[in-house]
Amino acid sequence: MEKLRAAGLFGGALVQLSGSLASRYNECLALLGVTPTKLKTFAVDGMGWSPEIAVEKGENYYLNTGEANVNAIVISPEQKDKPVHMPSHSFDVDVMRAVFTAYHREIRDITKDSALVLNMDQNIDAFFEPFDLLRYAKIEVTFTLLHHLDEKQMEQEAFINLFNRNNNFIDRDVHQQLLNSAKRYGDLRGRKLKLDPITLQVGSFYTRAFGGVFVLKDSMKDMLIFEDQKVFKNAIQDTAHDVLLFHKEHDELMQTLVSHLILEDDFKSAMKSPRYDRIKKHIFAEFAKKAAHPLHEILDSHFLFQKYLNEFPIDVQKKISGVELYFQKLIIDKNIKLNDFVDADYIKLLHEPHSSLEQEQKDLIWKLLVKIMPKDPVHLYWYDKALFYTLYDKWDDSYKEWVIKQILENNKKYAL
Repeated sequence: MEKLRAAGLFGGALVQLSGSLASRYNECLALLGVTPTKLKTFAVDGMGWSPEIAVEKGENYYLNTGEANVNAIVISPEQKDKPVHMPSHSFDVDVMRAVFTAYHREIRDITKDSALVLNMDQNIDAFFEPFDLLRYAKIEVTFTLLHHLDEKQMEQEAFINLFNRNNNFIDRDVHQQLLNSAKRYGDLRGRKLKLDPITLQVGSFYTRAFGGVFVLKDSMKDMLIFEDQKVFKNAIQDTAHDVLLFHKEHDELMQTLVSHLILEDDFKSAMKSPRYDRIKKHIFAEFAKKAAHPLHEILDSHFLFQKYLNEFPIDVQKKISGVELYFQKLIIDKNIKLNDFVDADYIKLLHEPHSSLEQEQKDLIWKLLVKIMPKDPVHLYWYDKALFYTLYDKWDDSYKEWVIKQILENNKKYAL
């Protein structure tokens, strides 16, 4: 991970906490019923999640209260626009963006001497079965201030009103109450500490609950797509819900998504994309076990790539370059079938989100495609960092170098 860390691709773009900020963070953890961290310095992302604390606790989702209750901590205004490294849902980033858009000025004020604990409430206390996910219609974000500073403000205002009433300005007890409040919490007059809940509508989304489920509600018929085979097998026993059920590995899934205008299967266009080139080189790297040149040099050189490609057995060459071979043959014979030249798994890789989808929906479908076939390292990093980090550890060091370069170039290209 050191190469990723040095490139700013692991634990990067985070907010460093120490001293009083670290202490406040621990107080926020206590509010959530989480054991405080023993770390003196650590970093947090846009939701207040810390990679160092996750390692310390051996639990990536230590901020959450079960799968149905997602929490966040805002400890600094610098968390605005920071990435969310370990989301529970595909919409978590949008929620945090909405929070900072609505209350950026208030957050700057509050975090001077306090912090915020956010609860994303969907009016479901716990998930009992995957079909509960279909009830997700909206999210209400509520705010709890550390030390309940908003309540203390009301108390302080009450003390001031009491002080100004009749002859109470000479009452020593009233004096002392007001002084004690000001000494502990400062002058809270005029500060906007009461943040109204934010409500957001929820359409299609992904959740890590039940081993990972995509809930697609924006097409002709509601659809649940499962990552976990056991959960899927239990779900298909249900006859009470009118919903399409698939496991991510089902071959019929892709055609269903195409017919519902969620995916496009314009393979000739997909073949011309930079994504296809990365997929092709990733598959090449899976077979290139022994080479005189480092993998990153081979993948960056057209001549070296062709040299080593032609040294592979014919069946491997077809697996890597079968798409080009198919379209070359198609010029001569219009009756040939794609399946005769291209593996079924490779065909899945050529699908793309439908052009009619909104960008938010496209991002969700890209995430689904990455889950189905994690062969594009750039999209894998963008849409499923947890899986990326797991697979990255197994890759050749030279291939890791090439992948890092590809991610950095594409991040720059798309201003990410």
